[in-house]
Amino acid sequence: MSRRPLVREVPPTTWFFRHPRYMRYMAREVTSLFIGAYCLLLVVAMQRLSAGPVAWQGFLDALRGPGAIIFHLLAMAAAFYHAGTWFNATQKAMPLQIGEEFVNGSYISGAHYLVWAVLSVAVLFFAGVF
Repeated sequence: MSRRPLVREVPPTTWFFRHPRYMRYMAREVTSLFIGAYCLLLVVAMQRLSAGPVAWQGFLDALRGPGAIIFHLLAMAAAFYHAGTWFNATQKAMPLQIGEEFVNGSYISGAHYLVWAVLSVAVLFFAGVF
């Protein structure tokens, strides 16, 4: 007496719409596309910088357009979301145990946010903003 195993149908393109947790997962994965596109933009910037002052000035002029500004804002929002979800996941990925007790997860995530803020202020300071 053999029975066929239960096989659940999983739609190949809309499976993540079933649960909010899956939606957050896919949103985090989509943010990596913006991060990758921004990395490519930095590679192009380095190439234009090495090509000379005229090419560099043309690149800077292109970055002043509304499309580039919108892209930078979207990339920044994606980077913030990506970093925030990663920092919140560290408390589960790297539980810290001292003796028999585990450190509260909010301390672990909070430490990551604190270091992020300190490094951001340091970069802004050395860039001459402050």
